Amino acid sequence: MARPAATATRVDSAMRAALAPARRLLAIVAAPAALSLGLPAAAAELPIFDAHIHYSHDAWDNLPPKDAVAILRKAGLKRAVVSSSGDDGTQRLVSEAPDLVVPSLRPYRRRSEVTTWARDDTVAAFLEERLARSRYAAIGEFHVYGADADLPVPRRLVALAKQHRLVLHAHSDADAIERLFRQDPEARILWAHSGFDRPDTVREMLKKHPRLWCDLAFRSEQGAAGKVPAEWRALFTEFPDRFMVGTDTFTPERWHYIVEHAHWSRAWLADLPPALAERIAWRNGEALFAGWTPGPGK
Repeated sequence: MARPAATATRVDSAMRAALAPARRLLAIVAAPAALSLGLPAAAAELPIFDAHIHYSHDAWDNLPPKDAVAILRKAGLKRAVVSSSGDDGTQRLVSEAPDLVVPSLRPYRRRSEVTTWARDDTVAAFLEERLARSRYAAIGEFHVYGADADLPVPRRLVALAKQHRLVLHAHSDADAIERLFRQDPEARILWAHSGFDRPDTVREMLKKHPRLWCDLAFRSEQGAAGKVPAEWRALFTEFPDRFMVGTDTFTPERWHYIVEHAHWSRAWLADLPPALAERIAWRNGEALFAGWTPGPGK
C-alpha cells in the first residue's frame, strides 16, 4: 500500500537532512591520520560503542562477515549495535563476533521497506518469527513519523519490544516519540540521529522522558573542526548519560568510513572533559545495553 504523501515527504526530508551533513563529514574524514594528530594518547585510543550500524542485504556479497568484523575491530569499537535488512546480516555478524555485536531486529526484509513497513501486515509475523528464533537487545532502527506510530503494525512492534524487554531504536520525529511512550511509558527508546532536531527540542524531550537516549549519527555539526558548539556542550553536560555515537552504514559504501568516523568522533570528543567524553564514547551504550550478554540463540 502506498504511503500518504505527507509521511513520504517526512521520510524524504529526513534523508536529505542526513545527506547534507554527510557530505561535510566525508570531507572531514578524508584524512583520518590528521584527525588523531595531536590528540592525547588516551583520546586517540578511546573505545567507541557504536550505536548505529547496519549490515544489509546489499553489503553481504562484497563485504563478507569476516571482513566486516575486521573493519569494526580496526575502528577500535568496543561494541556495536547492528541491525540489517533482512535480519540474516545481523545473525552472520553475531556468529562471527558475539563479543562485539549487539543484535537489533529491524522490521525490514529489504531496505526498500523503510517507507512501507508500518502498513504492511506481514511485518508483525516476520518480527514474531525472528524473536522466536534468535536473541536480540533491541528492535530497530525503524522509521516512523507522527500519527503513523499509532498504526497497528508499529503498535505490535512496541508490544513485542515490551514483551521481550528490548530497546526501541526509532528514526522518528518528536511527535512519533511521544506516541511510542504513550503506548509504553516504560519503554527504553534510542532516538536515532537525535531526531535530526534542534538542541533545544532535544533538551525538552530528554527532560520529559527519562527513558529516552539519543544517538548522534549524522549529527556532524557537533564535531565541526574538532570542536563542540556551545549549545551541544551544554546539552551533553546537562544530560551526560543520555548520548552515544553512531556511524549509520545505511548504504554499503558507508562501511568504508567506519574507521575514519571513529577517528573523527575521538577528535571532537577530545574537546570535552575526559569523563564526559568517555560516557558518550562508550559508557552510555554499555549502560543502556547492560542486560545484553552474548549467548546461544533460542
